[in-house]
Amino acid sequence: MALVTLDNIYLSYSDAPLFDHACLAIEEHDRMAIVGRNGAGKSTLLKIIEGLIKPDDGRCIVQQGIRIARLEQDPPAHLELPVYCYVAEGIPGIGSQLSAYYQLINDDSGADNSARMAEISCQLDKEEGWNYDTEIYRLLNLVGLSPETSMSSLSGGWLRKVALARALVSSPDLLLLDEPTNHIDIKSIIWLQDFLSSFRGAVVFISHDRSFINDVALRIADVDRGRISVFDGNYDSYVQAKQEALRLEEIANADFDRRLSIEEAWIRKGIKARLTRSDSRVRRLKEMRREHRERRARLGNVRMRIDDKEISGKIVLEAENLCFNNGEKDIIRDFSTIVLRGDKIGVVGANGVGKTTLIKMILGQLQPTSGTLKLGSNLKIAYFDQYREQLDPEKTVMDNLAHGKSEVEVAGRKQHVLGYLQDFLFSPQRARTPVKALSGGEKNRLLLARIFLRPCNILILDEPTNDLDIDTLDLLEELLDSYQATLIVVSHDRYFIDNVATDTWYFDGSGKIFENVGGYTDLKETLARMELSNGSEQKAKNSEPVKKEEPVQPKRDRKRKLSFKETKELEQLPQEIEKADGRIQEIEEIFAGVDYGSQSEEYKKNIQQEYNVLTERLEWLYQRWEELEKINNA
Repeated sequence: MALVTLDNIYLSYSDAPLFDHACLAIEEHDRMAIVGRNGAGKSTLLKIIEGLIKPDDGRCIVQQGIRIARLEQDPPAHLELPVYCYVAEGIPGIGSQLSAYYQLINDDSGADNSARMAEISCQLDKEEGWNYDTEIYRLLNLVGLSPETSMSSLSGGWLRKVALARALVSSPDLLLLDEPTNHIDIKSIIWLQDFLSSFRGAVVFISHDRSFINDVALRIADVDRGRISVFDGNYDSYVQAKQEALRLEEIANADFDRRLSIEEAWIRKGIKARLTRSDSRVRRLKEMRREHRERRARLGNVRMRIDDKEISGKIVLEAENLCFNNGEKDIIRDFSTIVLRGDKIGVVGANGVGKTTLIKMILGQLQPTSGTLKLGSNLKIAYFDQYREQLDPEKTVMDNLAHGKSEVEVAGRKQHVLGYLQDFLFSPQRARTPVKALSGGEKNRLLLARIFLRPCNILILDEPTNDLDIDTLDLLEELLDSYQATLIVVSHDRYFIDNVATDTWYFDGSGKIFENVGGYTDLKETLARMELSNGSEQKAKNSEPVKKEEPVQPKRDRKRKLSFKETKELEQLPQEIEKADGRIQEIEEIFAGVDYGSQSEEYKKNIQQEYNVLTERLEWLYQRWEELEKINNA
């Protein structure tokens, strides 16, 4: 018997129902990921499963006696409460008693609490509450937190870990997770993956982290236009199956529309035609009209554009022996690098190791303790803030974007603010909504819409993927892949870094920053080789010396293969070379034209600047093509 069964559930808050007679069954030991667009009803579905929301129609059947726990999406951030107490209060029945006992033990006011402690201890003895006390300490040790740590002192990533411990402490049969990877670092995500793989109960989780879904999920529940479709397998297999399902749906809709048009043509022939046919055909036509009206089209995709026509200098950023000390330790130590125009840098590392500190130094908000950080010429920086501090929660979506104006300028062209917001899936009604009423994904889309209005030649994104649905992530990746200027992106989304970054900076936690060519997968392979090499050296040092030296065979260097990103880059290079060379020839023809001398000085300056940039880029493209061809043919 399934743990939870949703039987023809119907729920509506507007004209379009959130769930339209949808069905779902969650089995024992299930590993189910819930995916869908922002606003499709994923979080509501978890609340229906938990019993917090009752559907308007249909049944939610829960197996008797099972325990369900849910990891909340936004754990409380400002509680003046020890983490032990927050976790304990997640236990039904005796959680408040454990919390009270802990606070009495740690009460330093000098009051005599012995009588009250004895009373609570007696109650806990009767209800076997001390077993939960042991479990709380075990879970807090597992996530790496001290029991007395105050909730108010924790960052977003640590809050998520405490919330997970609270959800697990009652040993649930079904664990519900809402965006469990938001705000936690890659090391913690991998730990969570391993934990969920060994968890004895069933797991149902919402996530937009495609690597996490691939590694954890055995089934995918797709929430789309009021219906729930379940696909076996991980994320990669789901993508193929979903594309096929949409293709078949399109064929079926086209066939339906063809038949409907035939019936509409028949009915328009008049009374005589209808009298010669059965009334059942008229009734069937009415039913087809109703079905056509109720058909729900797929929500359109976000249309994103970046104005990257402003060209920066060739060297965008240069750091030499850069250091930053917060008074207790070196956050960044002896970091030297050069970032060139067009580089796409992925920044990864654990929470609190200095990634945001480096961004703040680039933005000029912090000064290095020692060393130098030089920015290139003609830089126009656009910055995406992971905490969305640039948005005013009291103002509407429109006012946050256009500050009271009716038009915005997009890549040099005027566009009405409502039309521009519709490109980011904000309806006119939603555009007039205060920002505080938006979901996390909508806030991220609004901030992206806002920063993409600015002409920029260096784009700095700090955790841009949080709360964005997978379709929007795919489009953002395509946009950044074609972005011609410089990109620096901080992210814990491994899939995103693989698809966007040409180079990766890894913060190891000791203040050192390690640079590696390629995305996260390339970095992981490099670190694994380095660890293996260091382990072999250490093993050689510790081993006993051999009496007789054996002849050593010369070690062959392992041939380096092109990464997926480099292979894609190599395929595109001939077209880029041809495009750049063609434009150079066009400009040379302009220089030789009889009208060139009569053009304005500003026009001559711009065309000359474009020519200089293109010639430099063409030279670099040829060098890069030769470099990748050499690796590919080795």
